[in-house]
Amino acid sequence: MIEEQRFQADVVNHRVDVCVVGGGMSGICAAIAAARHGASTMLIHDRPVFGGNASSEIRMWICGAHGRDNKETGILEEIQLENCYRNPSGNYSIWDSVLYEKVAYQPNLSYLLNCSVTESTAEEVAGNKRRIVRLRAWETTTQTWHEVEARWFVDCSGDSILATTCGALYRVGREAQDEFNEDSAPSLGDDKTMGNSLLIQLRKTSSPQPFIAPRWAWRFESSEDFPFRMKGVNGANFWWIELGGLQDTIAEADLIRRDLVPAAYGVWDYIKNRAPEREKSANWALEWLGSLPGKRENRRYVGDHILTQNDVRAGGDFADVVAFGGWSMDDHHPAGLLYPGEPTIFHPAPSPYGIPYRSLYSANVDNLLFAGRNISTTHSALSSTRVMATCAVIGQAVGTAVAMCHHYGCPPATIGSNHLAELQHRLMLDDAWLPGQARGARHLTRESVITASEGNAAMLTQETERNRGDDRFGWEAAFGASIELSWDSATAVDALRLVLDSDLRNSKRMPCSYPLPGDRCAVPRHLLRSLVVESEQADGSWETVYQTANNYQRLLYAPIGGEHRRLRLRPLASWGGDVARIFRLDAQHESTDRAPVLAQGPTFQQVVARAAAEDLAPPAYDSTTSAARGHSA
Repeated sequence: MIEEQRFQADVVNHRVDVCVVGGGMSGICAAIAAARHGASTMLIHDRPVFGGNASSEIRMWICGAHGRDNKETGILEEIQLENCYRNPSGNYSIWDSVLYEKVAYQPNLSYLLNCSVTESTAEEVAGNKRRIVRLRAWETTTQTWHEVEARWFVDCSGDSILATTCGALYRVGREAQDEFNEDSAPSLGDDKTMGNSLLIQLRKTSSPQPFIAPRWAWRFESSEDFPFRMKGVNGANFWWIELGGLQDTIAEADLIRRDLVPAAYGVWDYIKNRAPEREKSANWALEWLGSLPGKRENRRYVGDHILTQNDVRAGGDFADVVAFGGWSMDDHHPAGLLYPGEPTIFHPAPSPYGIPYRSLYSANVDNLLFAGRNISTTHSALSSTRVMATCAVIGQAVGTAVAMCHHYGCPPATIGSNHLAELQHRLMLDDAWLPGQARGARHLTRESVITASEGNAAMLTQETERNRGDDRFGWEAAFGASIELSWDSATAVDALRLVLDSDLRNSKRMPCSYPLPGDRCAVPRHLLRSLVVESEQADGSWETVYQTANNYQRLLYAPIGGEHRRLRLRPLASWGGDVARIFRLDAQHESTDRAPVLAQGPTFQQVVARAAAEDLAPPAYDSTTSAARGHSA
């Protein structure tokens, strides 16, 4: 008799203020922002590493706004500067560790990896709306169900995974031209999208590297098979190895991948073995070929405002601007590699243009916000907003907003109607740039007198915290010069907030190929590395209240505490620049520490001792029986 036993998986219950689904760049920034602004937050991601399309599994560039000094800052710049410091060679495993560190060591933030959301529970509420109560997710590595109850949910999955489970309104495909009067849209609407891409990366070596393609690789015979695409070994990151826009990029994702893998091998086979210029690729080797395609488009939520091509072209001059874009409307043909014409059309877009808060929360689910390529846009506008740097700053905006939802106990729409100025102020204080918005000086700074031993001290309280094209902002002086803040009487100051020059003309992208020279990323030369803050004592002497010799961040909070009548800041060194540059200096009551809480790693002996204490230590080694057990050198 055969006895049947059914597997019963464990169920783990969680309760948090905010649940963020999707650990790509938008989800990471949303979760960090929510946690930093006081909401207990859980981030759920269905892959073993964070980063989404930017991770080691897919390796797409983090692209954003075009133009000098238009680079996205805030949490994204913080992450990228950490990578510049720790990862000058552009190694993707180290990049993964940077993203992991920012999530895993952020106070108030927990996470689940390898965990896929399968369902959610929603209830009807007033005003013909719905509210998500909890979700359920399956963790593949531990074979465990997780049920997460939260007051607020943020969908950064790209695929809008919560939309079909909670009844949120969403769109798929391309709108007809006359629906929103978009001249770049097709005359008739359809369900076609941009496709998925499987990237390859190459490494140059000092000797010839042959390549034998698998028998099942697609065989490309001539350059006529690559119209408008093939640009040689150093041409691009092979984004055009793209398929699936004529299919369902969610339901048929694996079928699309099955075609992309032999297509990618076939592309490299052609470059190495049949291309007329193949001698240029002789010393190049296939470093990496992805197994997980990157997605561009599928479901888009419907918010209180649907961003259109016309909004983008008009510059996005919204009163409720909370983020910005600036990438061209980059509309890929849905047939991808199968299409013989131009693989994409770059419809012009101004850089920067504003993105409104009303496009970042659900029109009918009153505790659901979203960030990334699934925000409330038309297909045409999505072709610009979908790039990851734009998605990241949207994520920071949404994470900040959802923490305010929790603080005030109100739905997202009420934040926009009643607390918009505070939301914008919080974002700008956290170094998020909002074009057209200005952040005034904090009152402690306004009450002080600021002088400098050289240079124009008035530049330190300006509203613009970056250069703008040919217009230069900020204070610049020789190392050792000083800035002083003085008050009429002793004043409580918790911290100085400094915005430094991290070179916003440098995209800080991870590489798409590896030529022979080594370092591909470095801490920007003019970023201040060493500085000291001193307080004048009653006897006229100066006492050091803060110093750092190894700063590599653009936004720096110098906690000082206590009461001070005169403070003096002296920049001492940068990472290679010949002058000190500071865009903004503020004295403030609150001290905000953005640095993750990182302890020194344990020694191996400490690990062994901990294992023994937890009854996990192995038995003592017996050298007399090791050979019998099959141990050998």
